[in-house]
Amino acid sequence: MLDRIFRLRENNTTVRTEVVAGTTTFVTLSYIIFVQPTVLASCGMDFGAVLVATCVSSALATIVMGLYANYPIALAPGMGQNFFFAFTVVMKMGVSWERALGTVFISAALFLFLSFFGFRETLIDGIPASLKEAIAVGIGLFIALIGFQWAGIVVDAPGSLVGLGDLGSRPVLLSLFGLLLIVVLTAHRVRGAILIGMLATAGLGLPLDIVKYHGLVGPMPSISPTLARLDVSGALNLGLASVIFVFFFLALFDSVGTLIGVSSQAGLLVNGKLPRAKEALAADAFGSLAGSALGTSTVTAYVESAAGVAEGGRTGLANLVTAVLMLLCLFFHPLARMAGEGFALNDSTRVYPVIAPALIVVGSLMLRNVRRIEWDDATEAVPAFLTIVVMPFAFSITEGIAFGFISYSLLKLAAGRARDIHWIVALFSVLFVLRYAFL
Repeated sequence: MLDRIFRLRENNTTVRTEVVAGTTTFVTLSYIIFVQPTVLASCGMDFGAVLVATCVSSALATIVMGLYANYPIALAPGMGQNFFFAFTVVMKMGVSWERALGTVFISAALFLFLSFFGFRETLIDGIPASLKEAIAVGIGLFIALIGFQWAGIVVDAPGSLVGLGDLGSRPVLLSLFGLLLIVVLTAHRVRGAILIGMLATAGLGLPLDIVKYHGLVGPMPSISPTLARLDVSGALNLGLASVIFVFFFLALFDSVGTLIGVSSQAGLLVNGKLPRAKEALAADAFGSLAGSALGTSTVTAYVESAAGVAEGGRTGLANLVTAVLMLLCLFFHPLARMAGEGFALNDSTRVYPVIAPALIVVGSLMLRNVRRIEWDDATEAVPAFLTIVVMPFAFSITEGIAFGFISYSLLKLAAGRARDIHWIVALFSVLFVLRYAFL
């Protein structure tokens, strides 16, 4: 039966191989179960409810990808989108988290609708490669900056905005230990290096009285604080159009890039194209629709699925294994709470030494895209540079993208290379200018 559903023999794989692959993928991406509730709780959402929403939406989307597209590519809330949701949209722009969930829902609905009409290819081809790579790098720096803040390594400093924290304090030393351990494990290509590092850091934090013991397993938390709390009608406010665009944009490039990259590694591409691409993208969009309704940010394909592919995963059966393990994590709320509740340095500063090292490492991994930017062409390099630096400096992913698009269009025009500007870039450059002028 399994062979008939997933075409195991046709894909030259076995049930055992798929089980190992699915388990490997779970181990490599399961850090999101600890990170996601911590990130969204920072903007006022309920920690336990977000954990449930994360596990359930990830499992549902991963199952749909496995059954509908028959690919061994798992899905979960995307790193980058979650920080854009919490730190830019809710905390910086002052949008309620309910309305922010509404923008995620609308962007996912657009993604699903357009995935059946080929418009995604127009968008992908229209955005310059230098800006695509710069956005990933900028988000990496943004995530890393938050990681350094949550570690206590970087702190507020009057006059210079930021400065070096107390490297001798126990929380900072614990964060540095976790960072070193994850880096060493990653260098040795250990599967699940981030998860192992986080668990080891939490364990060391117990005797240091930085981490409070709450147990390992327990009843599943209630999802009622976030379930169906999204405000779709409020998200239709014209001032949130740029937010919807950014969520759509990030989901598009995350999903397409991951699907192509992982499928290429698995040898699933045919003449450079991905069979059943519509089904795969539909599964991706479904994940975000379900996630926003349950109470979490954009769900997308995870590049960590490459670890499962490296173990021989070739079909959606591996996804079913990953999904079952995600659902089992619903009962590890006490363990997640230990990692995500943080430590109060003083009345105004709270650090998260268990989570922070993971953010720094994930941010560093995203910087690899910088080598693909055309640094010898000023009309490509300067917009890319502005995209990268404005994100962490302005503490906003939206502003980084806006500065990149606007400067790209202006520089191409000034250099007499207007033909290089795709109409998509020109349109959103104008919209971003109007946003600054009137909104």
